[in-house]
Amino acid sequence: MHVSVLLNESIESLNLKEDSVIVDCTLGYAGHSSEILKRIKKGYLYAFDQDSEAIKEANKKLNEIGSNYKIINSNFANLKEELNKLNVSEVDGILYDLGVSSPQLDEKERGFSFHQDARLDMRMNQNQELDAYYVVNNYEEKDLVNIFRKYGEEKYAVSIAKGIIKNRPIETTLELTEVIKENVPFSYKKEKHPARKVFQAIRIEVNDELNVFESSLRQALELIKVGGRVSVITFHSLEDKICKNIFNEVSKIDDSLKKLPVIPLEYQPKYKIIGSITPKEEELNNNNRSRSAKLRIIERVR
Repeated sequence: MHVSVLLNESIESLNLKEDSVIVDCTLGYAGHSSEILKRIKKGYLYAFDQDSEAIKEANKKLNEIGSNYKIINSNFANLKEELNKLNVSEVDGILYDLGVSSPQLDEKERGFSFHQDARLDMRMNQNQELDAYYVVNNYEEKDLVNIFRKYGEEKYAVSIAKGIIKNRPIETTLELTEVIKENVPFSYKKEKHPARKVFQAIRIEVNDELNVFESSLRQALELIKVGGRVSVITFHSLEDKICKNIFNEVSKIDDSLKKLPVIPLEYQPKYKIIGSITPKEEELNNNNRSRSAKLRIIERVR
């Protein structure tokens, strides 16, 4: 079962009103969307997802709460384009929950998990061509090293990549896990699961997650009304860094203007950082997957 991380905190962060128009960029199994819909009886919810399985389940759940919502079967990289098609040019709040949903991890056929055996897949959008099998079996050694370092921050990237090349073809998740284990020192296996970082890196590569997120977040900031908020839950340092950098960039005053006694209104930032929140002790104890989560919130002020 999927438990939404930082659920109450993220809902509170959106400052919902009865007539708010809200976008949930990561519908998943509607954990956050359900709570949003309950609070915006006279408003409207637009929810994005590209996973047909999740959309089917979420639709059932939301339908029991109200009919003032629309599910958009698309990648959130197309945020502005899809909303424009519906004549929506501004909204009151936008939420991102960048965690992989538990059902995707738990459904072994999807090939996300290093604990269960399945064909290498890892596609969020089951209709796209690039999958984990292709990455593992066709990328050159230097490209594998690059993604393991960049997206997984994996210190044994070189030896793991060499091991993969030597053992091709690698068909399944557990075959890949074994190859990883054989190509890292014994002491490393005692720290955390040795496949965790490599699987994360391949998943990010397959779904182009970081570029997609950066592009979407910039669109979100343009769509938000004055007084509206963008709230983002990240689960690893790479996403968090992108979010933090973009929030800092749009909320700070240009260095060359800082010495002015009064800064003209048109040069003042349009956004204000509200803060960042991490899970409380109780949530950490109840949901292991929340341990790396962080919620960042920004508001449009003019």
